[in-house]
Amino acid sequence: MNAKPVAVFVFFAALLGLMPITQCVAADLLPPQQAIFVASEKLQQKLQDKSFTKDFSRITQFVNEVIYPHTDFDRISALVLGKLWKTATTDEKERFTHEFQTLLVRTYSRAFVEFNEWSVRFLPLEMEDDATKAIVKTEIIQPGIQPVGVNYRMVLSADGVWKAYDIMIEGVSLVTNYRTTFSNEVQTKGSLNAVIDSLVKRNAEALAGKSASSS
Repeated sequence: MNAKPVAVFVFFAALLGLMPITQCVAADLLPPQQAIFVASEKLQQKLQDKSFTKDFSRITQFVNEVIYPHTDFDRISALVLGKLWKTATTDEKERFTHEFQTLLVRTYSRAFVEFNEWSVRFLPLEMEDDATKAIVKTEIIQPGIQPVGVNYRMVLSADGVWKAYDIMIEGVSLVTNYRTTFSNEVQTKGSLNAVIDSLVKRNAEALAGKSASSS
């Protein structure tokens, strides 16, 4: 895995409960941290269902349903496109957001069953009572290697739900990496619409083949 897939994997791994929450209980966590904890609790039991983990279409659907309330895909998409978002049409924004969400979910749904030996340690979080943004700092623990620092950028939505919109793994931002990728693709293909069409095709082919590895 290069830096970008690792960042996305860790981002969803925490939300998906692939990394058991250790050294804390929900009552010890502040609301932004609890958003990650709650999603992991919902999915942890699914790892025990072997028939479920063999059905990629069910995994993808379930993963999407559970992480959607805890992930601000609209904000992620806008940040990933950067300046391109400002000039994109409403249709392009809607199509890109849908396809980018599909890309992230289907590409890393395989991690739901393939990686289950990690744990996450929440680091202390200091924030004002009326804060609407926070950075949740964690360390990913694996046997035999040094802990990996992973920070989640969280935002409080209008309906009072804390949602993740970026992750920084050892200082490397998922949003920044994808912004570079799509900016380069727009230059190569000539337009944002052409990039979206290519993404639609890649997603359709990957889902038809039930493959999570193609990106």
